[in-house]
Amino acid sequence: MEFLTLLGQVFINFLQATGRLTLFTLKTLYYCVTPPFYFKTLFSQMIEVGYYSLPVVALTTLFSGMVIALQTYTGFSSLSAENAVSLVVLISITRELAPVMAGLMVAGRIGASMAAELGTMKVTEQIDALSTLSTNPYRYLIAPRVLAGILMLPLLVLIGDIIGICGGYIIGVYKLDFNATTYLTSTWNYVKAIDIISGLVKASVFGFIITLLGCYQGYNSKGGAQGVGAATTNAVVSSSILILIFNYIITEIFFNS
Repeated sequence: MEFLTLLGQVFINFLQATGRLTLFTLKTLYYCVTPPFYFKTLFSQMIEVGYYSLPVVALTTLFSGMVIALQTYTGFSSLSAENAVSLVVLISITRELAPVMAGLMVAGRIGASMAAELGTMKVTEQIDALSTLSTNPYRYLIAPRVLAGILMLPLLVLIGDIIGICGGYIIGVYKLDFNATTYLTSTWNYVKAIDIISGLVKASVFGFIITLLGCYQGYNSKGGAQGVGAATTNAVVSSSILILIFNYIITEIFFNS
């Protein structure tokens, strides 16, 4: 009976957490699309999410493209299919690596930052002070962050696509001795709109997940500094797991439906 009691308690806790997250998501979506909007806060969050995350995303996608080109050539050379290297780099970067790597990097940087910031405001009662001043915390703190994530992640991924493909070009031309013109022509001929669009859709979804969970964990943190630390960890771990899950779901929708 103790085992059944424990199992039931775990199930009830899971349903309660799911319900809280669902209500939080619905409120956030409502305040994201209804005025008034705090454009100054939105702009500052767009700078934080987009501009300051650009170096880490650029480095990640650059070396991802380089590694894909190198490993693909190693495998394809035994099949005399070296010309397919540019195709594999293009598809891998645009469909999968750029959105996923950008999402994971931003989750580690922005998701943790938002959870820590809002968690600190929560435990020091700054959020309660906003409500006292007739400022809705969802509208002022959460909606701008979520909108910034939805808007800026696709831009980061688009830049990551270009840099990742350039990484493959660098390895292909300067290490594997491919003809530069042939490599670029082959890459251009292989480009399809669906590959770019699928990556950008993933980026928007990932941006929503990262900022939503970062804000949720921070907004609901409790217990002082220890609670803020737990909220930060939970935000990064949960958003990273959901990024990988939704990456598969969106890929299935775009390419196997």
